[in-house]
Amino acid sequence: MSQSRAEFHQQHQQAACDEAQRLFAEKARLQGAWLNWVAGQLYHLRPAAYASMVRRELQRLQEPADP
Repeated sequence: MSQSRAEFHQQHQQAACDEAQRLFAEKARLQGAWLNWVAGQLYHLRPAAYASMVRRELQRLQEPADP
């Protein structure tokens, strides 16, 4: 029996946040090369639903904080 989307999300949320933090931490070091590098990292994540979770978390990390 496969798990539901909600179950998958709940089970993998912390790992996705941790992975996004790891990837985002490399932005300052890689600078202009970061975008291509992070795209390659996301491409290799499986399953696709997990990669999407990491991508969404990366987007959240890059949004400017509200004043």
